[in-house]
Amino acid sequence: MKCAVSQAAVALVVATLLGVTLIGGCQQRAEKNSPSKPAQETTANGVPALQADVATLKDRAPDQAHAMIDVDYHFTNLWFAGRAENWSLAKFYWGETVSHMRWAVRIIPVRKDTAGHEIKLQDILQSIEQSPLMQVGKTIEEKDVEKFETAYRYMLEGCYSCHKASDKPYLRPQIPERPASSIINFDPKATWPK
Repeated sequence: MKCAVSQAAVALVVATLLGVTLIGGCQQRAEKNSPSKPAQETTANGVPALQADVATLKDRAPDQAHAMIDVDYHFTNLWFAGRAENWSLAKFYWGETVSHMRWAVRIIPVRKDTAGHEIKLQDILQSIEQSPLMQVGKTIEEKDVEKFETAYRYMLEGCYSCHKASDKPYLRPQIPERPASSIINFDPKATWPK
């Protein structure tokens, strides 16, 4: 299955491959007088090879669902870190949640709904970052577990609003029942080894 890749990611891949091609071109010039390999043959095959490499990289790049699984993981663990009042860990998972939400939007910045209308996910993310997600971060800084729980629930509403706007109302987030990670100790007073 082909996956969508943002224009910025494609530009980076193309720039990298062009750089490799240019280095190869320099080597070709050095070997120009070599009777074993005509320079024209290598140059003619360079563009199709570059196009094939770009297609291969696009095919191997993670899709938006993969990035959203990471959001799920971090946001789930954030709930348990906040509830345990492990504010350093909560801040870490909050930052990872923000980072991976941005990654998901870079992968597919614009979606089309079933009616064919464009949904600009960057605009939705921006409104989420400026309100519910910012509130979660603020409660972490204030180390206020009650406000944290309220802000977390508000953030879930923001997530669901995005899912509905993206024609995916069946993706209904909820308060997690157990941490996504079984190896992380959420107790802020825990010592190592346990």
